[in-house]
Amino acid sequence: MKRRSLLAGAGALAAAPLIDIAAAQAAQAQEAKQKTVMTGAQALANDDWKALAGQKIGVISNPTGILDDLSHIVDTMHASGKVNVVAVFGPEHGFRGSAQAGGSEGDHVDPRTGIMVYDAYGAAADKLATLYAKSGVETVVFDIQDVGARFYTYIWTMYEAMLAAVRTGARFVVLDRPNPTGGYARGPMLKPGFTSGVGKREIIQQHGMTVGELARLFNAEYLPLDTNGARLKELQVIEVKGWKRDQLYADTGLTWVMPSPNMPTPDTALLYPGLCLFESTNMSEGRGTTRPFELIGAPYVDYRWAEALQAKNIPGVDFREAYFTPFISKNANVLCGGVQVQITDPHRAEAILAATHMIVEAKKLYPGFAWRTGDNPPGRWIDLLSGSDRFRTMLDGGATAEAIVAAWQAETDAWTDRRAKYLLYKGDHR
Repeated sequence: MKRRSLLAGAGALAAAPLIDIAAAQAAQAQEAKQKTVMTGAQALANDDWKALAGQKIGVISNPTGILDDLSHIVDTMHASGKVNVVAVFGPEHGFRGSAQAGGSEGDHVDPRTGIMVYDAYGAAADKLATLYAKSGVETVVFDIQDVGARFYTYIWTMYEAMLAAVRTGARFVVLDRPNPTGGYARGPMLKPGFTSGVGKREIIQQHGMTVGELARLFNAEYLPLDTNGARLKELQVIEVKGWKRDQLYADTGLTWVMPSPNMPTPDTALLYPGLCLFESTNMSEGRGTTRPFELIGAPYVDYRWAEALQAKNIPGVDFREAYFTPFISKNANVLCGGVQVQITDPHRAEAILAATHMIVEAKKLYPGFAWRTGDNPPGRWIDLLSGSDRFRTMLDGGATAEAIVAAWQAETDAWTDRRAKYLLYKGDHR
């Protein structure tokens, strides 16, 4: 008994320093990771908000507009007494994020700060210009975490807000944040005749730019088309510190805040630029589950879809056979068969490539596969999301996934070249 207790004691003594060292190393690694990247908002706060001094400020933001201590920029600006925030403008889902997809919070007085919040979701430049004038806004500040897809509506809220600033002579300040998909550009270009609220100007599906970089492109190329040649009186981008284009969100050490109710994790954001295409089908894109845009399925889907997709060896992802019951949206409260898309290598995963294979295989396997009901004409939503009728017509004509992807490669290459002069951050961005 004595020998056993001595050995046990020796083992405990030997293990203790190892545990302490490991814990210390983990803490140091976490601390280093947290210091990797600083958002534009934090950089501005660290500079005591000097770029906004003496101005009447209107802020376009949502719950993602946070500082390192997780406080919201509007709350911190207001509490500091150094920034005169006269209005807040809430995008889709609202300033505080309480509304579901396609919804907003309406006009109201924010109960925490007493600042007037205006509903900016879907608001055109004329309405926003009226609100700027009504509230006396001299400088518009945009701070929202984007996810890098053409059809994620926050960039178009920014576009309309920039147009309104041109018309009223307001300054425009973008507090930049990393693109969670990195700087990688993928997918087809939006074509004339297919503009909508999910794509107001010609950019590609996964643009690979930050909102600050997009603002520079918008101001140089697209605002003049809507303003008889005018541009912003002043555009200032408060840059992200320490971010490179080949970094994904998980590489930054930043805290992820859901930009919308169905964007719970950085993995969701990686898959969204492709798997959002399932919104255009009669399949559930996972809304009403804990894994939206990762769980995809329908009542008619069985194990064969996962088997066919896994056999494709698509880079960066695996496909797990899955069964789920969404509680909202398409197929609500109905058991669906399908797949969970598992990211195995986030730097190799290409969401649009994966989604194209998924749709092609689903159409091959299941007679029940169809475009979502209610579209006029049928398939209109896939046209708007993909930017033209090419994806739909090639799919309906029996084209392979490889042929569909190849059809837009020249557009992706041209976009990569075109955007180069607007980029602010270095690193691999092919």
